Amino acid sequence: MLPAMHVVVTGASSGIGEAIAREYLNRGAKVTLIARRRDRLDKLAVGNESRTHIVQADLGNPEVAFSWLDAAEEAMGPIDVLVNNAGIQIVKSVLDTSWEDGERLLALDLHTPLRLTQLVLKRMVPRKSGTIVDIASMAALGPTPGMFFYNAAKAGLAAASEGLRAEMKPYGIHVVTVYPGPVTSDMEAAARATYTETAATKYTPTGTPDVLARMIATAVDKRRARVIYPRMYGLSRHFPNITRWAIDALTPPLKRLAP
Repeated sequence: MLPAMHVVVTGASSGIGEAIAREYLNRGAKVTLIARRRDRLDKLAVGNESRTHIVQADLGNPEVAFSWLDAAEEAMGPIDVLVNNAGIQIVKSVLDTSWEDGERLLALDLHTPLRLTQLVLKRMVPRKSGTIVDIASMAALGPTPGMFFYNAAKAGLAAASEGLRAEMKPYGIHVVTVYPGPVTSDMEAAARATYTETAATKYTPTGTPDVLARMIATAVDKRRARVIYPRMYGLSRHFPNITRWAIDALTPPLKRLAP
């Protein structure tokens, strides 16, 4: 019997990250769970204590963002899959956003996954195996008004991820780039509440974390290049000009700017 794979999920305490962690635990994997909220990670690990390694850390803090790597591999073995999921979102006029908040978002959503990927790849390359999963966003394909810093971070992560795939192929390492559209979560609900409600917001296709998690795990198994979900948003990658027009025309104003 092959040993269970070791999957690291950042931002595992809620939303998409929690769903990915549950999916892999259900598949028999060993999972390192990383997030700031220890109580939620403990709850997620119940019943799977022997296959979970918990790291309570603020990955936006460079002093602790990468210090857990050695202990995680000592506990669960070499990392087979790294899921870069941790992130925050700012939905606010750029004029109302402090530079400090913007820098914090860029650190967590972009700088940390890039550095973490670099560190983990140095461990994967000698083994000639492993997978990097980058949770980008549809905002990388269709930047949304009101998400100045988030658009920048997710577009940067997506571009890095897409370019990395061919670079790592000779080493047997695969890269999956994930583009979630609206997916039900506390973050999605908070973002939606920031915009004025219109017909477009009422009927925006919205997915669920559990379905997305299954699609991601399948993409890892089958070595697929990317996941776009809900599926209808896949058109955005092939028709960027239409996507840009639709976003410009249909994105409702932020409530602060509404008449």
